[in-house]
Amino acid sequence: MTPLRTVRQRDGIFFLCDQCEGRALSFPQVRRIAGDRYVSKLVRQVNTTHSFGNRTCPFCNQWMLRFTTQQPPPLQLDACKPCGMLWFDRETFKAVPEGVIESVDGAQLRACEAMGVHKVEQLKEKDVSESPPDEAWKTIPAFVGLPVEAETAQLSRRPVVTWSLGVLCCLVSIITMFDLEPAVKAFGFVPAEAWRYGGLTWITAFFLHAGILHLVGNMYFLLVFGDDVEDYLGRWRYVLLVFGATVIGDVVHFLTDPASKIPCVGASGGISGVIVFYALKFPRNRLGFFFRIFLYMRWIQIPAWSALVIWLLMQSLVLMLQLGGLTNVGATAHLGGAAMGFLLWYGWKNLPVQPLEVEAERS
Repeated sequence: MTPLRTVRQRDGIFFLCDQCEGRALSFPQVRRIAGDRYVSKLVRQVNTTHSFGNRTCPFCNQWMLRFTTQQPPPLQLDACKPCGMLWFDRETFKAVPEGVIESVDGAQLRACEAMGVHKVEQLKEKDVSESPPDEAWKTIPAFVGLPVEAETAQLSRRPVVTWSLGVLCCLVSIITMFDLEPAVKAFGFVPAEAWRYGGLTWITAFFLHAGILHLVGNMYFLLVFGDDVEDYLGRWRYVLLVFGATVIGDVVHFLTDPASKIPCVGASGGISGVIVFYALKFPRNRLGFFFRIFLYMRWIQIPAWSALVIWLLMQSLVLMLQLGGLTNVGATAHLGGAAMGFLLWYGWKNLPVQPLEVEAERS
């Protein structure tokens, strides 16, 4: 996404994209141009619109609402309610009618605009904050050290593939845990026997897990990050990402120690690809961590790209332990899946958004 440039003029402030010459304006700024009546109708439309377009907000990276103005000339606009911003394409902005400000005095208007601009500048520039997430339940996973999304994303369609993979992994893993060792030996990925069942174990190992904590941890990351990635990619590309990362993770694990007879199980190779894709596609999405040392407790929020750097450093440490024979955690599979996630992000980072299959109503 091309960074926006803040433009300050005598008649207000807006955020300009130098590449497409589109611009983001706050509602008070549009009021300066088009007048009270025009903006009041825009506000009513935004509050009653439940459909999303093909553009994400340049400040919070969430999908923007898409609507057509009910007053002449009819214009297709995108709006982000949390940020209080409207997006105008180059030609659309030229068509905005000029109006008269009737009910708001200059001081009040400048105060409203200053508040909006301050919020946007915070979103653009602040990397670390100490605010809690938007929903109370997120305190539970954060308390045990798991990252949480600071704000729940607005999705344009239900993440059916993510939910289905989660259910299948849970069913298969829980059933096999009653007699885990034979199941792992039969359907886990063993480098020394990589082509058993015609290579089927490259995929079946994804659905097996070595214990409840292994399963819960993997499913948590899949559900938290997978829904946003599936929403952007669409279902078939998302399936290719997950299982492509799984296979490449197995390939790297195989190349590292092709004679190994230790079965490798778990969805973490595929999920690593999802994590990397999420962090690169939505780098400014904020992740919350509950930081605590004895009685010192505090929420910390960092952008997704920073969390990715930390995650990669941790995987590098685990890789050294794995190669030294000090752990059975397959960091090679994680990093192989991560590499696939990077490659697919590079190829698909500018995808046109697919037509919506299900429009989600949101208040």
